[in-house]
Amino acid sequence: MRVVVTGAHGKVGRAAVKALAAAGHEVTGVDVTRPVFERHEPDEPGYKQAELTDAGQAFAVVHGADAVVHAAAIPDPTANAPHVVFHNNLMATFNMIEAAVRCGVSRFVNISSETVPGYFFADRPFLPDYAPVDEEHPARPQDPYALSKHFGEQLMDAAVRRSDIACISLRPSWVQHEGNYERNIGPQVRDASVIGAGLWSYTDVYDLADAIVLATESDLPGHEVFYIAAPDNAGGHDFAAVLREHYGDRIALRPLDRKDSSGISCAKAHRLLGWTPKRTWRDYLDDEGHTLPA
Repeated sequence: MRVVVTGAHGKVGRAAVKALAAAGHEVTGVDVTRPVFERHEPDEPGYKQAELTDAGQAFAVVHGADAVVHAAAIPDPTANAPHVVFHNNLMATFNMIEAAVRCGVSRFVNISSETVPGYFFADRPFLPDYAPVDEEHPARPQDPYALSKHFGEQLMDAAVRRSDIACISLRPSWVQHEGNYERNIGPQVRDASVIGAGLWSYTDVYDLADAIVLATESDLPGHEVFYIAAPDNAGGHDFAAVLREHYGDRIALRPLDRKDSSGISCAKAHRLLGWTPKRTWRDYLDDEGHTLPA
């Protein structure tokens, strides 16, 4: 397929471009950053620079595509003004799905977020109702990032109601790669009292890229939402024990697939997408949370 990947110079987009190209697709990467004007390698994916909050530029990059993977976004609400985060993320998503519908694109993969339930960046903090969290958990977003991702999923719902496009929204947990495991996950490996907002959950970027390929190639109709997270938690802790230690009975504990379970359930992705993660923090870090020697 001819696949357009937005946010192609970001952490997720870069891995998705490589995975989709390796799977045999004709990939065009899109980002707001400038291209490099050098001779291209024969198998190098194409690249287009575009500001996707501009509808005309979104239409220009989507035209002729069979599928779109929309990974472009400001990735959290903390480093930009709230209106900038909300406007950028929501308008880019609106323009891309609008262009995809109008241009007859058959498949749209929307990179949403684990923050949609709302408890990550809440001004009035609250806890999830239960763990592991799954797609049925209520969405109660407060911050501009989670709101933009929640509304993005609703844009997918609207698109499938008014057209023949099929959409998949992926909600990845905290995305890690070989360059940031020690910085981000290392503290949680060393000390279970260091709690990530996702209840010690994380995702390897290359496992996420595999999920993106599966979603792009999927023939699922309508709009489906999937969490994407590693099956284990950062540190390999006894999940039930640390949950009770830190939260008592304020978070209902649901049945676990394994003792060192993640705080997020990906059972739906396993069942409907056929996604099986292959990587763990132990591939990168030792038991003290330090990078393994090369």
